[in-house]
Amino acid sequence: MTHSPETKSGFCRDCLTEQKAELRRCNKCGSPRLLYHSELYDLTIAHIDCDAFYAAVEKRDNPELADKPVIIGGGKRGVVSTACYIARINGVRSAMPMFKALEACPDAVVIRPNMEKYARVGREVRQMMLELTPLVQPLSIDEAFLDLAGTERLHHDPPARILAKLANRVAAEIGISISIGLSYCKFLAKVGSDLQKPRGFSVVGREEALAFLAPRPVTTIWGVGKAFNATLEADGIRTIGQLQTMEEGDLMRRYGSMGQRLYRLARGIDERTVHPNDPAKSVSAETTFFDDISRQEDLVPILRRLSEKVSSRLKKRSIAGQTVVLKLKTADFKSRTRNRRLEDPTQLADRIFRTGLSLLQPETDGTRFRLIGIGVTDLCDPERADPPDLVDRDAVRRAAAEAAMDRLRDKFGKAAVETGYTFGERRRDH
Repeated sequence: MTHSPETKSGFCRDCLTEQKAELRRCNKCGSPRLLYHSELYDLTIAHIDCDAFYAAVEKRDNPELADKPVIIGGGKRGVVSTACYIARINGVRSAMPMFKALEACPDAVVIRPNMEKYARVGREVRQMMLELTPLVQPLSIDEAFLDLAGTERLHHDPPARILAKLANRVAAEIGISISIGLSYCKFLAKVGSDLQKPRGFSVVGREEALAFLAPRPVTTIWGVGKAFNATLEADGIRTIGQLQTMEEGDLMRRYGSMGQRLYRLARGIDERTVHPNDPAKSVSAETTFFDDISRQEDLVPILRRLSEKVSSRLKKRSIAGQTVVLKLKTADFKSRTRNRRLEDPTQLADRIFRTGLSLLQPETDGTRFRLIGIGVTDLCDPERADPPDLVDRDAVRRAAAEAAMDRLRDKFGKAAVETGYTFGERRRDH
């Protein structure tokens, strides 16, 4: 249904009663959670994000934690996975080193992550989404895009009201809360879901897009991280409003393809559609050390084990990757990323490991590391992966040996056979 911009439609998010005037409280149940917008019933793209998801699940399962600051994470070298809003008020943030989090909030209850439980709850929320529309694109365990176009006839309600019902159902049946962003495109829906957490519901329409975006920092645009933000700031660009005054050609000359993204998203132009089961862009594995490691001989067996994990995941999913990416984090929490594109895609642990090792060697100059990771990007079908190497006959033998090890592991378990690298690592563990 279409409404003129002068008329603001609205309803109560708690009892769903239509509101004909902009009241402060619902004229039926008295709730202050009223939602008004001139385009409320015309928008169909939503982003849903569970509020402080891991912590919310733990509080649901242990009511004694309801009024306490809760941090999910832990370990001597750990970081914060998530924190409840009470802990956030005290300065705790996701990815913060645990020791800093406890300095900021010494009374916090720290709980080790239970990923199996969180995944189970995430699937319950996802199933509720799928009952509304088949066009659900998960971004992580606790967030997804939805396209609700064409669902009004099925559910006898416009998308905005369907989403409000979903939020109430998640709270009643699962015991956690969600925040919702509703717009005409994915970019603005994602921005909207962050605006009023927790239990938020923000609407961003076409008519207001430019004005809504103008005062916001350029980091609001996906892809503008710390490094690129520093580049923009050095060029005097801090707000999206400044980007709105610039020509597309000028931005592209300055920043390449990213310039076009800046131009379009700064104007609320985002033509990406919601793709169910959007394919992964990378496959990786990483580990954080209990104590910092600087010696290459100590890092190598860990790198080999992680390479085998990545290889196993690629083979199980029948995909291959053509670019190997090494990730390191130093003792002072600075990240280093190195990558190398292969001539042919690979699924082999041997190729992933050897490429990663060549990237690692220049970095082992005495620097102490707290994390190492290895992965592949540029994913593709495995048909072109790992052709026989006519020059390196040893590579052919190693590939055959890896295939034999895979067969043994499939039959007798992962620990049935090991390379000299990982065997040495396990001996040190014991």
